[in-house]
Amino acid sequence: MASHPSFSIVAPVYGVERYIANCADSLLGQTYDNIQFIFVNDGTKDASIALLEKLIDEKYSFLKDRIVIVNKHNEGLPAARRTGMEYVTGDYVLHVDSDDWVEKDMVAKIAAKAVETDSDVIYFDFYKEYSSRSKLDREKDYTADSKMKFIWGLFNYKAYGYVWNKCVKRSVYEKNDIRFPSYGMHEDIYLMAQLLYCADSIVHLPEALYHYRRDNPGSISAAKTKNRRRDSAMNMMDLYERYRNDLYNSPIRDSYGEILLRTGWLSIRYGFGFFEKYPYLAESIRKQPLSFRNKTFILWQLITKIYAMIKR
Repeated sequence: MASHPSFSIVAPVYGVERYIANCADSLLGQTYDNIQFIFVNDGTKDASIALLEKLIDEKYSFLKDRIVIVNKHNEGLPAARRTGMEYVTGDYVLHVDSDDWVEKDMVAKIAAKAVETDSDVIYFDFYKEYSSRSKLDREKDYTADSKMKFIWGLFNYKAYGYVWNKCVKRSVYEKNDIRFPSYGMHEDIYLMAQLLYCADSIVHLPEALYHYRRDNPGSISAAKTKNRRRDSAMNMMDLYERYRNDLYNSPIRDSYGEILLRTGWLSIRYGFGFFEKYPYLAESIRKQPLSFRNKTFILWQLITKIYAMIKR
């Protein structure tokens, strides 16, 4: 790795006029100087872009040759991230949600770790920010040798799937058929499972560099539970359909049983109609063993398997 690697930061913008100035200031004010900033206007209807441009004009005009603002019609967060990737030029890529903020030396510390390790993926700790308190969340240590355990943890909530606390070499995106999901819920797990699987080296940087805002009522995580669970299941089944013909050589090798059982259970509970949408689902679920290791409770797994046995 070069002694001064370049970075691209992709930040989708939609409905964040209360937060965009704080987010952009934390990005544009980085102590590291070899950064490209890509803000993707996902058809926001508020003043977010105007406030961003005002901040740039008044405080960061000297960075204009390294700032890209992309305007597009609204398609949601995954599509905005995908659009941002079309403009990336850096050695490494960071994704940031525009209602959050980062430490001013975040990129400098990641760059030092990149020079030291030349790792494909560098992931780091973070703070969850609530209205009256902050909570430090520390990641577990994983390497490329334990990446399947890392990926299994994403699907079973034993590891963090967030895309914004993982810095990835641009070459990992370019050399592999990395796909972005269609739906917003658990889009980060969908993406990170692929990236981790394709990474030849993974390193944990044990410092909290990111502030994840948990009190934004307009965020995806605040959406109605039923809609969130439907969108999550749709993303997971899309991932399963991509790899179902060669599951052993795929990022979901150890996780597809949980994907199938959880999708089946959610279909039963909420009437999503997934058994009709995916005609093979019942038969595939019948073949899956019950497991106390899965995130889906064992009783739910049992109900789902009984339903699948009946639905022939």
